[in-house]
Amino acid sequence: MGFAHTKVGLSAGIQKMVRSDLASSGVMFSCDTESGFSDVVLINASWGLGENVVLGRVEPDQYYIFETTLKTGHKPIIEKKIGSKLMTMIYTKDVKNPIKNTKTSQKNQQSFVLSNEEILQLAKWSIIVEDHYKKPMDMEWAKDGKENKLYIVQARPETVQSKRNVNVLEDYVLDKSANKKVLVRGMSVGGKIGFGKANKIMSAKDINKFKKGEVLVTGMTDPDWVPAMKLASAIITDQGGRTAHAAIVSRELGIPCIVGAGNATKLIKTSKEVTVDCSGGEEGFVYEGLIKFEVKKTDISKIIKPKTKIIMNLGDPSQAFNLSFIPNDGVGLAREELIIANTIKVHPNALIDYGRKSLPQASVKKLSTKLKKEIDLFTLGYQDKTQFYVDKLAEGIGKIGAAFYPKQVIARFSDFRTNEYRDLVGGELYEPEERNPMIGFRGASRYYDDKFKEAFILECKAIKKVREEFGIDNVEVMVPFCRTVEEGKKVLKIMEQAGLNREPFGVAQGGKNIKRLKIFVMCEIPANVILAEQFLQIFDGFSIGSNDLAQLTLGLDRDNSKIANVANEKNEAVKELIKEAVRVCKKMGKYSGICGQAPSDFPDFAEFLVEQGIESISLNPDSIIKTMILIASKEKQLVENNN
Repeated sequence: MGFAHTKVGLSAGIQKMVRSDLASSGVMFSCDTESGFSDVVLINASWGLGENVVLGRVEPDQYYIFETTLKTGHKPIIEKKIGSKLMTMIYTKDVKNPIKNTKTSQKNQQSFVLSNEEILQLAKWSIIVEDHYKKPMDMEWAKDGKENKLYIVQARPETVQSKRNVNVLEDYVLDKSANKKVLVRGMSVGGKIGFGKANKIMSAKDINKFKKGEVLVTGMTDPDWVPAMKLASAIITDQGGRTAHAAIVSRELGIPCIVGAGNATKLIKTSKEVTVDCSGGEEGFVYEGLIKFEVKKTDISKIIKPKTKIIMNLGDPSQAFNLSFIPNDGVGLAREELIIANTIKVHPNALIDYGRKSLPQASVKKLSTKLKKEIDLFTLGYQDKTQFYVDKLAEGIGKIGAAFYPKQVIARFSDFRTNEYRDLVGGELYEPEERNPMIGFRGASRYYDDKFKEAFILECKAIKKVREEFGIDNVEVMVPFCRTVEEGKKVLKIMEQAGLNREPFGVAQGGKNIKRLKIFVMCEIPANVILAEQFLQIFDGFSIGSNDLAQLTLGLDRDNSKIANVANEKNEAVKELIKEAVRVCKKMGKYSGICGQAPSDFPDFAEFLVEQGIESISLNPDSIIKTMILIASKEKQLVENNN
C-alpha cells in the first residue's frame, strides 16, 4: 500500500477467549436489518460458539427490544421467537480439529437462550455502542459459561440500511391475479421479489455451474459462495437466520433471500422455475412458476400532509417497521385477532384450561393428551400457557406501538366470529356453530360472558403489559360490536378489574409518566348512532366501522355474495348515520374516526368524510399516499369555497 516501514506501528493483541462453548453467543444490530427502522435492537442467539449463527448453520432465537422506552427504564422486549438451534459448536481436545458441532439437547432446543435480564443488558450495550460511533452498528456478543458473564466481542458499522434513502418508498407488488402455489417458506430478507430457474448447488466447489439470473438453492453459504450470490436473482437456504452469512450478503447485494426454509433443497429441483417473494413481512414464500410483479417508487418528500389525520389499518406486526415509513399520523386499527390467528394460533380457553386440575362449568370437557401435545408445540419455552398468550399478544401489539411511537395506535380487542375462533387449535371445544356468525356471539357480548370472560382478561393484561412494562403508552384500546350502553358499562368494569382504567397511572418504571388510557368504541351498529350521546358519555370517542354499519343498516349479510351488489357504504342511509355520528362527536368534544374499507376503496367517500369534519381516516397501507393527496386537495378546495 506504499506505507513507510518506520511509520507503521505493529502490535500483538493478547485477548482472553470467551468460553461461549459452555454457554451461548450471537449477533446484534442496533436497527432492524430488513426495514432500517432505527429505534430497535435485534439480537440473534444460539448455544455454543458463534460460528453457527454467523454462517447460518442454525436457526437462532430472535429478540427485538424498543430502544426509546428502554432508555427511560422500561423493559420493552417486543418480540421473542424461539429458534430450533439444532447444533451446538464446542471445543475439543483434538489439536487438528479444535472445534466440532454436537447435537443440541431437546431441552436447549426448546428453551430461550437468553433470560429477559440478559436480553435487556445486551440491548443497553447496543445503545451505548451506537451512541459512541453515532451510526447503526453490527455487533457480535458472547457469554462465558465459566464466569456466567456477557461480553461484546466485535462492533462494526451496519452497511445496508444506514445508506438507505428514507424519502423514496420502494414497494414490490406481486400480481394478485396469479395462481400461487407455495413450494416452501422461511424467513424473508430484503423486502423484494425475484424469479428465475432454480439451481441447486450443495458445495462451493460447484459454483462455476451457476449462471446469472438463476435462483440459488442451497443448504447454507459462507464467503466462498459470494461469486455465485452476486449472479443470483434470488437465494434460498435451508438453514440460517436473519444474521446468517446468506442474509447479510443478500442485503448488501440487494437480492431477495429466504433463509431457514428447512427443506428447500429437497423440494426444489434444478431448472424448476420459481418466484421468491420477500415483500410481505417476516415470512417469505417460494412460489411455483414465474409470477409477474411491479416495483412502485414514491418520493414522499414532496407530499403535502392534510389537516385530517391519515392513519393506518394494520394487523401484521411483522409489517409494522416497514409500513412506519409511509407518511402517516398513527394507526387507527391494530387488529388483535390477526395476531392471535397468525402468531398464537391456539384458542385462549384451551390455554387457560391446559393447566387446570379441575374445570369450571364454562369449560366443555378436559383437554385430550393429543391436544395438549399440539399446544406444547406452539408454546415452546412456556410452562405457563396463559402467560404465552399474554406475552405473544403484548409483543405483537407492542411491536406495532413501537413502530409508530409516539403517534396514536388504537388496538382493537379481539373481534373474531365463532367460526373463526373454531379454526384455532382447540376452538371446536369452546365455540358454538352459528348460522350467521357475522351478527352472532362476537365483540363486547363475549367479553363479559362466563364462557369468554377469562380470555378477555388476558387481553387486558397484554395491553397493561404494553403500556406499563414496555412503556409504549401511545397504545389505546377499542371495543368492537358493542350493542348496548349496558354492555359497554359491563366491559369497562371488567377492564378496570383487570388493571385497565382511564385514571393516570402516575409515575411508572424509570420515573416516566404514563399517558392516560383512552378507550374508544366501534360505531358499527345503528344503535351506536341513535344513542350516540349515551355511548360517548362512557367512551372517549367513535371509530366508525363502515362495513358492519352498512351491513346492519341495509340488512345485508357480508358473507352472502348473492346480495353483495345491492349496496355499499356509499348508500345514502349509511352516509346519514355517519354524518350524525361525526356531528355528535364534535358536539361532545370526542374523537371521531373511521376504520372501515370504504375510504380505501372509494376516493369520493373519503372526500365526503372530510366534508363532515371527521378527525381521522384509517386506511389500508396501499391506499394512504393516493388518498392523502386527494384529501389535501379537497381541504384546499373547501378553504377556497369558504373564502
